[in-house]
Amino acid sequence: MAAVQARVEAALERALPARDLPPGRLHEAMRYAVLGGGKRVRPLLAFAAGEAAGAAPARLEPVACAVELVHAYSLVHDDLPCMDDDVLRRGRPTVHVEFDEATALLAGDALQSLAFEVLAGGAAGADAAVQADMVRLLAQAAGSRGMAGGQAIDLAAVGGMLTLPELEFMHILKTGALIRASVRLGARCGALGAAELERLDHYAKLVGLAFQVVDDVLDAEASTATLGKTAGKDAEQGKPTYVSLLGVERARELAEELRREAHETLAGFGGRGDCLRALADFIVLRRF
Repeated sequence: MAAVQARVEAALERALPARDLPPGRLHEAMRYAVLGGGKRVRPLLAFAAGEAAGAAPARLEPVACAVELVHAYSLVHDDLPCMDDDVLRRGRPTVHVEFDEATALLAGDALQSLAFEVLAGGAAGADAAVQADMVRLLAQAAGSRGMAGGQAIDLAAVGGMLTLPELEFMHILKTGALIRASVRLGARCGALGAAELERLDHYAKLVGLAFQVVDDVLDAEASTATLGKTAGKDAEQGKPTYVSLLGVERARELAEELRREAHETLAGFGGRGDCLRALADFIVLRRF
């Protein structure tokens, strides 16, 4: 994990515009939003899926950067006053606090554009049709049928209640879509049959849901200092969560069930799935 994180950090550093390149303040905000923080879960999943598919690491770099840039953009926009209105992210002021709201909005826009520039211009797929399909996959994961759609449902649900299937659908879009795209894009950099790709996609759906369940538990139980973002925000804003719907103990049990099923889904991969198994463990057992 440490080796992949370092490799992705270096690749992101190269992909982002330099601070002294005009408009400097915008580029500084983009770099502030991306570099020097975060667990890099989505790049790690892309690399692990690529390893399971026998992909060369050089082909995975643009995929890993693209999914992390989309994730970073989503965090910048999520923190804005018109969304979650948060002041802390990764243990430091959010982008709109450190810079200003307009710069944060533009930085998020520019990071999303850069993600597609990196993916389209990188070595992720030698075949043009495959590469075009990968761009389409990432676009869907970020759009109204993915992350943006999930955020819209989340905002509309504030102060109300959702059923468990409704909550799951929201998070399949809001959190799960980009996680699934990370795995699918990584796998597409190698060579797998349709059945193996389907198993990896099911694995990604499971760990995407598990990630959100654990996030909800941590928001309810961990401190702001531990999380690096404002703790207790979901309850304060009246957001439906797995904890508000199921309680902490049942939410923990659900995360463990999802972890076990994710392991079972990888049974046919043998040693090629070891990194994916380890990441399922990390996602469920993490404490921040």
